[in-house]
Amino acid sequence: MIRLLFSFAVAMAWSTPFVAAASRPNVLFIALDDLRPELGCYGQAHIVSPNIDRLAARGVVFTRAYCQYPVCNATRSSIMTGLRPDATGVSDNRTKFRAVVPDVVTLPQQFKRHGYQTQAFGKIYHGLFEFTNVGRTFDDPASWTAPHWYGSPQYYFSPRGMAVAREVFEKKEGKSGAASDEWKKHFVQGLATEAPDVPDAALYDGELTDRAIAALGEFKGKPFFLAVGYLKPHLPFVAPKKYWDLYDRAKITLPRPPAAPVGAPAVALQNGNELRSQYIDMGGTEPLSEAQARELRHGYYACVSFVDAQIGRLLAELDRLGLRDNTIVVLWGDHGWHLGEQGLWAKLSDFEIAARVPLIVSAPGRKAGGKSAALVEFVDVFPSLCELAGLPQPGHLEGTSFVRLLDAPNRPWKSAAFTQVVHGAITGRSLRTERYRFTRWHPTKNPGETVALELYDLGSDSTEVENLVARPENAALVKDLTARLERGWRAAGP
Repeated sequence: MIRLLFSFAVAMAWSTPFVAAASRPNVLFIALDDLRPELGCYGQAHIVSPNIDRLAARGVVFTRAYCQYPVCNATRSSIMTGLRPDATGVSDNRTKFRAVVPDVVTLPQQFKRHGYQTQAFGKIYHGLFEFTNVGRTFDDPASWTAPHWYGSPQYYFSPRGMAVAREVFEKKEGKSGAASDEWKKHFVQGLATEAPDVPDAALYDGELTDRAIAALGEFKGKPFFLAVGYLKPHLPFVAPKKYWDLYDRAKITLPRPPAAPVGAPAVALQNGNELRSQYIDMGGTEPLSEAQARELRHGYYACVSFVDAQIGRLLAELDRLGLRDNTIVVLWGDHGWHLGEQGLWAKLSDFEIAARVPLIVSAPGRKAGGKSAALVEFVDVFPSLCELAGLPQPGHLEGTSFVRLLDAPNRPWKSAAFTQVVHGAITGRSLRTERYRFTRWHPTKNPGETVALELYDLGSDSTEVENLVARPENAALVKDLTARLERGWRAAGP
């Protein structure tokens, strides 16, 4: 039945008369890995992000945008197909969406089918290294008119960083005494931070930018959909020293709140913690020290500033080529990331810090310098780009175009956004309304059974410090939010 529905959706995608490709705007689709909305344009003055801020000044910043699932493969599958996780079947970093919906038309594929050149560099789907980690396992050739570029790991540069990486590699691969540079070909997780004094191009994102800039000059007047997927600020927090020097570690604030919310169920706090489990200098069972927390936050901020500089180079080339006035620029981070808030490090939670994402859209002829507090979701990006480019929207899409918000950012919009996550055998489904975040946890194989509930009043405290679900005065509210969660996304549309 699913295949029949998607075949029908594909046919519908072709049913709209073709509009001359030359009249359509280009698309520059910029993805960042683990970037949370902690940027200057989001009111966070401690972050040095001048280039992203300039992009924001030319477009609309969505201050309450949400991913559907806070882990790389699942959220990217969702934004690229316009489907929610229940439809893609992806709730981890292993499942391929085409195993469940083989005929689905992806976002770049829709542009490709309507005369666009579509090309990708770096991490767009869940893959970024050519011969290591997941390699090309998650590549989707149907999406692109040219082969997707994957680079190689370029992480550690200091003597200590390289020595630790070599040691980790040899232990993991059982290759004691391996060739001194063999580790460089692999995805090695050694130190969590490093500040090497190297040029930008020495790192993955620097090389990626060079290649994307070259591609811009090769489209030669043809409409394009260029996807540029940056690795940073993903772990390890390695950025050239000059970006670390932008921050005074002594002035970096510590996580707030530093501990789990009062009354939070244990299942809500199991976020996998890739930091503690995968990086040799952050292991152990004891809580991280204040010094470690400052170092990690410092490293994350340095990586944000590093990737901001690369985006600045990319946008400058767009300007130099005279393409900006006919190019839609979309910048998004795939999910949020805990930097010690709630006592957690990493993603994979149903808290606001993991579900909320940066989303900036700059489109020709649309509002500049606007901010919208409307609730929008990643599944809305696909239909929005189709509408902006004058393309038909495939019938399978489960989002709503937010183009009307680009001209009227404060207009009434969705009543809720939806995020979900699986912790072991338990699924958490979360509803974000204008004021509240409400989460219901249930056995994945028995959705009718409730394991735990969470209620946070984000109108009074945006940091989720206390689970209010058990308070008697909230009984009617909990009943209402439970019903809204059960009615689902279709009932929450604008």
